Amino acid sequence: MTAPPVAADGLVKHYGERVALDGLSLRVGQGEVVGLLGPNGAGKTTTVKILLGLVAPTAGHAELFGLPVTDPAARRRVGYLPEQFRFPGWMTGAGLLDLHGRLAGLDAAVRTEHAAEVLDLVGLRGRERERIGGYSKGMQQRIGLAQALVGNPDLVILDEPTSALDPIGRRDVRDIVRTLRARGTAVVLNSHLLSEVEMVCDRVAIVDRGRLVRSGRLDELVGGALELRVRLDRIDGRALDLLGGHGEVVASEGTEVLLLADDPAAIADLAAELVGAGYGLLALVPLQRSLEEVFVELVRAGDRDGGAA
Repeated sequence: MTAPPVAADGLVKHYGERVALDGLSLRVGQGEVVGLLGPNGAGKTTTVKILLGLVAPTAGHAELFGLPVTDPAARRRVGYLPEQFRFPGWMTGAGLLDLHGRLAGLDAAVRTEHAAEVLDLVGLRGRERERIGGYSKGMQQRIGLAQALVGNPDLVILDEPTSALDPIGRRDVRDIVRTLRARGTAVVLNSHLLSEVEMVCDRVAIVDRGRLVRSGRLDELVGGALELRVRLDRIDGRALDLLGGHGEVVASEGTEVLLLADDPAAIADLAAELVGAGYGLLALVPLQRSLEEVFVELVRAGDRDGGAA
């Protein structure tokens, strides 16, 4: 069986008396986009540094493609965009990509061809001869993303890749991430913009106080029972009985009812039953929880419980 791009088990990291990671485990499969989420100080940056071989764990083990994270053969297959990056202002965009191409071991012809490809991908074609010091914040973010893609890495780690971008730029990054996934490239995406994560990630891993508090596919995390807001022309005992046959009526006010549905797939059946019984169906609105609601709920629960030591 092919080793996964990321396999981390029981990662612990102490900085003196402070516990940055407390037994964190993480898996990322080929072609999978995983969102690494957590409040400031949760341990996300420490996790990324360990995966890149920049920091040694106090305990636990991490591998990239079945190799230790410190093995150069594994690290050559990784592209990385840090949240805080600084490129020489005197260097041009083309010069930066050529430098990273040489570091990736590409020959001159391949470097030129590949630079043109990634510049097209990030929307900077035609601006590569300009000095990076003259780039706007958004352009600097784009050239940073371009250097992370040099060499067609099999794993790309992006730390806040949309932080300096406008809505069009954020959409472009989402398209790039989807392109990488289609190529079979694994992506670890660290972002505070949970709406962005919802749109591109296959799975999320929520970290709090150095622990992995929840991990799973988005539909698993925000799924479960579905709340429905139902508004009829009238509410009576018969209507409540029909609604109760499809879930739990948790609130009723005037002609509007909040229903916790047992089976989201049976919403059409509920509508047909209400109309068939002679009720005027004025509204039937699903109220699905968002990733942000799940995230806040988990972090606040950790605050109440006192969190990890």
